[in-house]
Amino acid sequence: MATCRIELLTTADQIDGVLAIEQASFTNPWTREMYLAELENRGVSYCFLARDARGQAVGFCSFWRILDELHINNLAVLPDRRRAGVGSTLLAHVLSEGVRLGAGRATLEVRRSNEAARLLYERFGFTVRGVRQAYYTGPVEDALVLWREGLSDVATS
Repeated sequence: MATCRIELLTTADQIDGVLAIEQASFTNPWTREMYLAELENRGVSYCFLARDARGQAVGFCSFWRILDELHINNLAVLPDRRRAGVGSTLLAHVLSEGVRLGAGRATLEVRRSNEAARLLYERFGFTVRGVRQAYYTGPVEDALVLWREGLSDVATS
């Protein structure tokens, strides 16, 4: 796995790194205002930022913890840092954090065509449980709904 430092997003000045990764990764990136609102929703909304040895933001993962479920909203890595283990490091950290917060399962949506992301999630035990037709725009595409049960087993995955 990649050598990176994972930190919880707690202040507005950390959002710039997340926004740069959003812009490089998504056709409909979240806005600063959306992340500021997420910061205000403590106890439900979480965002973890991965930084490399030089302190550059290279990836992030945001999620909501709702009762005993983790809903992963976004996971992204800078394009030139992909396939180096940053996504795996982030996902492992987030799932462990979910267990710490009392979540027993996790869910997310992923573009049907995003094979790299789908393979990452499959390695972590996520399986397809449904389809959201035309969920994504720019381009319009279905989302696969993935679930991972048994998060308490995440340490042994």
